[in-house]
Amino acid sequence: MALRQNSTKEPNIELFIKAGVDGENVGNCPFCQRLFMVLWLKGVKFTVTTVDMKKKPAELKDLAPGTNPPFLLYNGELKTDFIKIEEFLEQTLAPPRYPHLSPANKESFNVGADILPSSQLSSKTNPPTTVNHEKALLREFKRLDDYLNSPLPEEIDHNSTEDTLVSTRKFLDGNRLTLADCNLLPKLHVIKIAAKKYCDFDIPEYFTGVWRYLRNAYEREEFTHTCPASGEIERAYLSVASQRN
Repeated sequence: MALRQNSTKEPNIELFIKAGVDGENVGNCPFCQRLFMVLWLKGVKFTVTTVDMKKKPAELKDLAPGTNPPFLLYNGELKTDFIKIEEFLEQTLAPPRYPHLSPANKESFNVGADILPSSQLSSKTNPPTTVNHEKALLREFKRLDDYLNSPLPEEIDHNSTEDTLVSTRKFLDGNRLTLADCNLLPKLHVIKIAAKKYCDFDIPEYFTGVWRYLRNAYEREEFTHTCPASGEIERAYLSVASQRN
């Protein structure tokens, strides 16, 4: 898969992500989707290679021995830590040619940090919610909802006689997708699919800010076209859900 930009002097970028059960389509990996979204939002030309984890090709074993996706080749240089890859892309693919994606408000990154811990992003662990975890999860959704409904400083007109009581922004840090959204949205998608399937958990409708956020996100191809199919997420948690039951 290649995304085009009108230029002949762009870097040569290849992103390797986890393949789905068919060995070809996008698999369940929020970290892979996170980098996929970052590159798409940067507007740079890149290719995506899905890696079948059951039979990783020999050339990939030689390229990145002992490394699981996501990893990246940037002008032939291998980069394997997804956090460092994200930092590298933000620093290297910079204005004026490429947009900065860092959020202006630090809390935009922090607010969703605990909504789905890394330990629950693996199919070797419990599905994204259980009865024991549901209260804690609802607390995190409340924190996220409060943040999304609270106006950011730039939404407040200090010259106006009317107070801005509820934010109308589309995403965490404003009306554009940022690195904060690339981190949080894949996690929310996992919760939405797997928790509903195995725990009969729906994100409550009274979290109006969260639902506004999700509706806006699902209208963006940078998110929807990088999401794994629902079946991939359900299969990733099937075995542990069966063991728990």
